[in-house]
Amino acid sequence: MQVYPNRFAQELQSGLKPCYLIFGDEPQQKFDMIQRIRDRAREAGFDERTVLVADKEFSWNQLLDATQAMSLFSDKKLIELELPTGKPGTEGSKVLQEVASGLSSDTLLLVHGPRIGKDVQKGKWFKVLDAIGVHSLCYPLEGKQLHSWIQEQLTHHQLRVSPAGIRLIAEFCEGNLLAAKQEIDKLSLLYPAASIDESQLEAAMVDQSRFNVFQLIDVMLNGEQQRCVKMLYRLESEGIEPNILIWALIREWQTLWTLKQQQQNGETVQWQRHGIWRNRQGFYQAALSRLTLENLSHIREQLQLADFQFKQQTIARPFIKLCHLCMLFLGVPLTHLPLLVGHDA
Repeated sequence: MQVYPNRFAQELQSGLKPCYLIFGDEPQQKFDMIQRIRDRAREAGFDERTVLVADKEFSWNQLLDATQAMSLFSDKKLIELELPTGKPGTEGSKVLQEVASGLSSDTLLLVHGPRIGKDVQKGKWFKVLDAIGVHSLCYPLEGKQLHSWIQEQLTHHQLRVSPAGIRLIAEFCEGNLLAAKQEIDKLSLLYPAASIDESQLEAAMVDQSRFNVFQLIDVMLNGEQQRCVKMLYRLESEGIEPNILIWALIREWQTLWTLKQQQQNGETVQWQRHGIWRNRQGFYQAALSRLTLENLSHIREQLQLADFQFKQQTIARPFIKLCHLCMLFLGVPLTHLPLLVGHDA
């Protein structure tokens, strides 16, 4: 059964299900739901908690052992299984189906991971677990949904803010729920259970937007030049490793190159085959409409050079080079502009 994140707390009040499936790439909603499950499980006597991560070193026998072993410390236990890729693989799928059929009333299973597509949701393991439990998918919030979420957080803290003030919070945090929650928590300490006007908000809030690499990629693909530069600046100030960004840019180039060749050959783009779901297809369509194969060939040369420089040399200001690369993806004509990125930059 699917339950939307904004209805999840209400769902838990009706009683615990044997299994919960929490997936998505919006960390604050995801963390909130997982924490609510932990709290509710503790209240219900699930005092033992086992955490498993299905990485390359993981043995699925660990999950079987965890569900079958008797606890020395508690009659009930919560088992948390993280799927880093969102998919358990063939062996994992079989084990999860076996676990679903044998879950006892003293074992609660929580499976979580990143964003998943319809292919995963149609998998047998997902269906059998969902049939005895609940699944919820967390997506970034925008517009009215974002404003509603901010309003819920303010109400929880007994804070009263006008619609204009809610828009101000959303603008400061640019859709980042973690940053928004931090600001609202801070406001609750400064103005406990009070009405807060826009001038007080502006005085109290600091622009502490937090951006991740994937958000940067989407903004870049969508052609938003000013926002892309701002996000790069933020990532630099947060100490993000430049090689992570180079890896992300190379990966996006490979995807764009494949999609562009398919377009040139008159083929129908199979978006899901490339792991591109409907909410991100517009970003790629925007990039493909402004970038030619010649543009992409030039970007490839620049990425190869940058990758070598970052791995073999010490670059004084790597984010200048990263900005240059992003500008090429944005279609800005920089071919003939010199760029110094070495020790004397």
